[in-house]
Amino acid sequence: MKLSQFGQQLTSDSGIFDLMADLGQALNVNPNLLFLGGGNPAKIDGFEQLISTYLHQIADDPKALNQLVGIYQSPQGSEVLLDLLVDYFNEEYNWPVERDNIAITNGSQSAFFILINMLAGSHGASHKHFLFPLVPEYLGYSDQALGEGYFKGCKPKIELIGDDLFKYKIDFSALDIQSDTAALCISRPTNPTGNMVSDSELNQLSELARAHEIPLIIDCAYGAPFPNICYQPNKHPWDDNHINVFSLSKLGLPAVRTGIVVADKPVIERLVKINTIMSLANGNLGPALLTKLLQNNQLNAVCEDVILPFYQQKRDWVIAQIRQSFTGIQYRIHQPEGAFFVWLWFENLSIGSTELYQILKQKGVLVMDGEPFFFALPEDWPHKNQCLRLSYCQNENVLTQAVEIIAEVVRDLASS
Repeated sequence: MKLSQFGQQLTSDSGIFDLMADLGQALNVNPNLLFLGGGNPAKIDGFEQLISTYLHQIADDPKALNQLVGIYQSPQGSEVLLDLLVDYFNEEYNWPVERDNIAITNGSQSAFFILINMLAGSHGASHKHFLFPLVPEYLGYSDQALGEGYFKGCKPKIELIGDDLFKYKIDFSALDIQSDTAALCISRPTNPTGNMVSDSELNQLSELARAHEIPLIIDCAYGAPFPNICYQPNKHPWDDNHINVFSLSKLGLPAVRTGIVVADKPVIERLVKINTIMSLANGNLGPALLTKLLQNNQLNAVCEDVILPFYQQKRDWVIAQIRQSFTGIQYRIHQPEGAFFVWLWFENLSIGSTELYQILKQKGVLVMDGEPFFFALPEDWPHKNQCLRLSYCQNENVLTQAVEIIAEVVRDLASS
């Protein structure tokens, strides 16, 4: 079989495939692995009990069941859900959105596939790219472009905080927006670091994007208003030059594959056309469950009273474990401001992060190698090979064992 350029590109090695292969191995095949990799959310009993109630209600209602499994949705998504979301965003954020500002997709991953290839790439005589103002960034973007030269990134400023923390900040002096820049793109909170682009930084990015007549895309997979895994207050103002991408995955519904895009009407119109060609129709389960959450006015309560406290307790606990186990090791933790990751920086590591990841994997601990998250920054920079991403979604026994093994391996490397 001879593959096209498209086939060769999407069947070659990719960071996101490796991530999902490790996730599948740990969660479905070999549960003895200590799994601190991937972005699978934690199992939160209170949330799953609520979803179980909704599923029973749907199953016991013949009309609702038929709508769930027997009817294609409209291209833009369920009209009932779209109207509920209009009310929700108007009330929650005072956003002046209408139904035509919102589209449902089969997950935010597929939404970004559309956005990346709709905006970047060949524009006749020019070739345009996405610009990431702050790297490292979500590696799932990296293999979605249908060609080369789609991504550029800016090296961050690094602020050292206390004895063992640090924070990436946008270096606006190095943010080089050019005529071939198709869009600015950030995740907020940032995957992989748990960084929160500040309100001030967001406003500056908005002003720059508008001045250059390009959109600012904000990946809200972990952010407000849902699932709102944000450990500090933040503002998210409406701007018709923003493209906001939401997801149900980190709410606790990764398997329903539901994304939500909120943007200016012409953006939504074009996205819906592409999504219909790609997918024909969106899946019904995620929209049906989100409809229930909104109709029962339970979405905010779930986020504020169940999900956020759960992850905040996990964050505080695992950081305490790291500080206890890493005594004598030179390390820093990115200030954890959102999401459910710890981003570790070993500045004087004797090997690269990729090799450390492989050693830990052999020891039965799955983490994420930090280097692939710098995909938009091709230049050599030692820092790119000194970081690991740890998820703290597993139970405390798994986290304790994993942290102790990581400490043992790093300590042995330092002494060898």
